[in-house]
Amino acid sequence: MFVVRGLLPFAIVWIANPSLSLTAVWAAAFSGGVGDYLGASKPLLLLGGGMYLFFVFLAWLFLEEKKYAFLVEHFLHRQGVWFYFLASLFFTIVIYFSIKTNPALALACAIGTTAFFLTDGFKQQAEKKEQELLHGNLGAWSKILYLEVLDASFSIDGVIGAFAFTLSVPLILIGNGIGAFVVREITIRGIDVVAKYAYLKNGAMYAIGMLGGIMILESFGKHFPFWLAPLNTIVLLGFFLFLSYREIQIAHRKGVHKITPPLL
Repeated sequence: MFVVRGLLPFAIVWIANPSLSLTAVWAAAFSGGVGDYLGASKPLLLLGGGMYLFFVFLAWLFLEEKKYAFLVEHFLHRQGVWFYFLASLFFTIVIYFSIKTNPALALACAIGTTAFFLTDGFKQQAEKKEQELLHGNLGAWSKILYLEVLDASFSIDGVIGAFAFTLSVPLILIGNGIGAFVVREITIRGIDVVAKYAYLKNGAMYAIGMLGGIMILESFGKHFPFWLAPLNTIVLLGFFLFLSYREIQIAHRKGVHKITPPLL
């Protein structure tokens, strides 16, 4: 996980501007010059990352089991087969406008989409392996490889999402490093507490979808204020945290009413 989070930001910068040597990428990253080097390559980076994140959101919305916050989520999940049609249609539309704007954008769009389907395939395979793990059908090395693949897949999501907030590689490294420690601590010490907040993942996924949309629009020249992406994330997570807290309170009151006899 730390290897992916540590090396992937440099790899993304290099892929966006392959004319740079690896030494130049390293120097630019820690001198604050990444933005200067990227220049015309920034739209390619934004479109590739935006396509990846937006497809992560769509796959969750149509295919993944979830705690439904809205009736429309339940309806869309029942239409899960349409995900592949919508994903293909959206991909075709973006490719069309990419070619009209800059043919290199079409390649970035294809790379971001390919990255999504590759990591999504790994995640689906990991879910199958998880069932084998729970039933004790995996050996020690298989368990280790399963965990590494799962960590790497989610680390890719985090690194790509970070580019929606900043092009500063040091900040991305610090943020993802802190995020890795926080997630591990929550997993080990407080997973039961976090699980009570049933709609938190919904908020995270809507935030990812919005980030993906912002990145795609920015790649075609639409400009947004720098504070929009973090504000969007904070507002969405706060709203779904409120929904989760309200659900806990409602369940608690129902439990109290079941236990407490009616007053005469």
